[in-house]
Amino acid sequence: MIKSELIARLAEANPHLFQRDVERIVNTVFEEISNALADGNRVELRGFGAFSVKHRPARSGRNPRTGVKVDVPEKYVPYFKTGKELRERLNEHL
Repeated sequence: MIKSELIARLAEANPHLFQRDVERIVNTVFEEISNALADGNRVELRGFGAFSVKHRPARSGRNPRTGVKVDVPEKYVPYFKTGKELRERLNEHL
């Protein structure tokens, strides 16, 4: 599902809201999650999961085509850990 599909589904499920308002709400939620992560904070949505930031130190890597050694700089990457309810829901049909 892409963001526009999410907005369309939420608008269908909430006919009392205008689609532009649903779009503004979704964009605000994503923006606040992004801002919190950029500030180094963790965002937890109970039952769904938690977003956090992980630090990856600098390392040496190799270009897979040429085999030439490449220095990879340190970086911060977003990390998502699923919540218990989401994991159980994904595995209930097994």
